[in-house]
Amino acid sequence: MGVKLYVMDFSPPSRACMLTCEILGIPFEKIPVDLFKGEHLTPEYLEKNPLHTIPVLEDGDLILYDSHAILAYLADTYAKDESWYPKDVKKRALVNQKLFFNVAVIFRRLRIISYYVIQKGRKTLEQDWLDDIIEAYGFLEAFLSKTKYIAADHITIADLAILSFLTTLEYILPVDAEKYPKTSAWLEDFKATPYAKKRNEEGARALNDLLNKFLTS
Repeated sequence: MGVKLYVMDFSPPSRACMLTCEILGIPFEKIPVDLFKGEHLTPEYLEKNPLHTIPVLEDGDLILYDSHAILAYLADTYAKDESWYPKDVKKRALVNQKLFFNVAVIFRRLRIISYYVIQKGRKTLEQDWLDDIIEAYGFLEAFLSKTKYIAADHITIADLAILSFLTTLEYILPVDAEKYPKTSAWLEDFKATPYAKKRNEEGARALNDLLNKFLTS
């Protein structure tokens, strides 16, 4: 049967959920939601998600509308092993820590840029915004200096969550491979995977194209 995902390809949280389904082998029905046409504001959509955000997951009678909650649910329910989201309390806490970091730091930095450029018509990127991205790269480099991946020495859902945002941020400000060698290597390795090429590459490019369109129009 699979699950339903209400998404838009350029959305990093949407891409993270599609990446997770792809890599875990979870069949899903992709239901596009066009934000520019207001499809996220229809009564039917608001009934599913009063926050009118994407993505939304439907699995039988369960509806979830936070990407990190969705990733955790998918890993708990469908992963063949617990490595993606460990059941051990301390190991899971480390994954949660990086998921919360993604919300508070990575997501926030991209959200500020997309909000002011797309919704407020800002035509230039503020230096403060770029400095914040550089700071975020430094945090990631510190994480990857302690573990092979973001939250552990193996891949977890934290990697997929952050990957979807970083592949957009790098268009805005490329990762300096000399200054952040571990972050650059982590990113390039993930970008080369079949699942990232299938479920993330085009969407990341589309969001960059959209930002450039608003910056130059």
